Amino acid sequence: MKRLCFIFVMLLCISFHAVAGNYQNFKVSVYVWARDVVKMEDPHWLDSTWTAITQQVKIDKVYLETHRDMVMVPASTIEKVKKFFLKRGVEVAGGITFTVNESNNFETFSYANPEHRKKVQEIAEFTAKHFDEFILDDFFFTDTKSDFDIKAKGTKSWTDYRLGLMTEAGKNLVLAPARRVNPKVKVIIKYPNWYDHFQGLGFDLEHGPQIFDGIWTGTETRNPATNQHLQNYLSYNIIRFFEHLRPGHNGGGWVDSGGIDMGFDRYAEQLWLTMFAKAPEMILFNYSQLLDIKINPRFRTPWQGQGTSFDFDTMMKPIIVKGKTVQPTTIARAAGLTFETIDRFMGKLGNPIGIKSYKPFNSLGDDFLQNYLGMLGLPMDMYPSFPMDCQTVLLTEQAKSDPMIINKMKAQLEKGGDVVITSSLLKAIPEKIAEIAELRCTDLKAIVNDFGMFGTTKKDILIPQIRYQTNDTWETISAGRPLRGGVSGYPIMLRSPYSKGSLYVLTIPDDMGNLYDYPQGALNIIRKTMSKDLDLYIKGPSKVGLFMYDNRTFIVESFNDEPVNIQIMAKKNIVNLKNLLDNITLSPEKVQSSTYMSEWRRYKDEENSFMITLKPHSYQVFSY
Repeated sequence: MKRLCFIFVMLLCISFHAVAGNYQNFKVSVYVWARDVVKMEDPHWLDSTWTAITQQVKIDKVYLETHRDMVMVPASTIEKVKKFFLKRGVEVAGGITFTVNESNNFETFSYANPEHRKKVQEIAEFTAKHFDEFILDDFFFTDTKSDFDIKAKGTKSWTDYRLGLMTEAGKNLVLAPARRVNPKVKVIIKYPNWYDHFQGLGFDLEHGPQIFDGIWTGTETRNPATNQHLQNYLSYNIIRFFEHLRPGHNGGGWVDSGGIDMGFDRYAEQLWLTMFAKAPEMILFNYSQLLDIKINPRFRTPWQGQGTSFDFDTMMKPIIVKGKTVQPTTIARAAGLTFETIDRFMGKLGNPIGIKSYKPFNSLGDDFLQNYLGMLGLPMDMYPSFPMDCQTVLLTEQAKSDPMIINKMKAQLEKGGDVVITSSLLKAIPEKIAEIAELRCTDLKAIVNDFGMFGTTKKDILIPQIRYQTNDTWETISAGRPLRGGVSGYPIMLRSPYSKGSLYVLTIPDDMGNLYDYPQGALNIIRKTMSKDLDLYIKGPSKVGLFMYDNRTFIVESFNDEPVNIQIMAKKNIVNLKNLLDNITLSPEKVQSSTYMSEWRRYKDEENSFMITLKPHSYQVFSY
């Protein structure tokens, strides 16, 4: 019996390591463009480039693209390249990019055009002949408004037309033909990072994850100042959201080199934020970038030299590979160092948890707001269905698309829970909200810079004005210009009791980025109010993320360019924190309990406080 148990345990270990690959807690893969697969026909180029990459980062799997921009890789080349990787113990899968001309504003196929439909099917069948698994790069949408599309659309909205069209194309042009050719084939759809706008181009998050064999997540955020304006936190948040679309079928994250103009730290950060969300695999896009983006002093950020979580100078040190000394040369080493660093503690983290936020399928409103809130230290956990098992639910304007939303809100409040809504949701469905509290988000604006007892801002902030009934609803945070000694004030956070719970309204400034300018005192109240499901929250400035797990572990990360001090405010029974990076145990600060008055009740601090200093763009990992 003991021998059987031993064998069983050994098989589990073998299975685990087979899944984990070169790293203990995740796989690392690289996606290869069709043009690079064609170049791999040259064995010398293939061998030399593969050596250059794998000396700097360990690779478990490659995805070989068969088509991009109307270029098909020859079948003989695919088979030859597959043999090269399989001989070296590397997993191999296929890839497809359904673009006609990527350089022309990402021109996609027109799925109403008979010739294009035929071509799409041919590409899927061809790829299924050569691979038992392939992934669709994030262009399986349609951005065309050809005469075929205009006729097929008829009187439908572009969103409704494209959602139906792409779901049909997925079933009939990709999945069915591929499975006829290869009944074993697994087809994965990779969704990009701009999830709030998917439905406008045909990505259907309600049905797509159900019909494909798996999904993948684009976690690249690049430089928030360009193009999509995505916040750093999205690299974490989107993984969690997609996991809830179809639990157990989200294969991993996908990061490219965009944003390295901000320094190699920015690239590394996207990688580790993806893995903080417990992604099982990371795809590095792409083979050429790992070869061609050379290490350059201009990628060394001004805050380097302080022992930050990504250390440029450590990356530059020679490494020993199979007994040989190798000098790092490309961005591949930045990835390699990042994975080596986080692999030391990822296995100690449980499943991510956070403040539950409801985003109905294919909904719009408060675009990407949860990522801004995540940058305030509010650990976000987005769901496509209304969460029923929590003390606090966050609803942004997206919730307006649910016709039953007010009933769900009432049920949450009647059981003694809280609902936090944004000023945008209030403005969108005021008559429904009036069933709970008679509030109005007006068309009037206010300029504020003074939050009273909670502090001031360095700049003026434009906010919507919210009207409410005095003594029915109470301001928990107010602001004016000035507030103290001024003549008027406006609510930043409101509370209105209903049944056994409370409805809160959080005012969102016209520029969401101004949330980062809210003073610490105001942010601390927002964090405390919204964190009732969690064991702890943070006090401190903005641009600090909190990542929590169900096994009493958590991560705090600063996105600031300068060191910052924060407090971990924990429940009274949490009497120490252990830093999992250096094994140092922290004891709570000696602070006296304080009582202070608000407009609607007395707070009494009964929490333990732990002081932490975070270096620029760095994280710390704790258990408690």
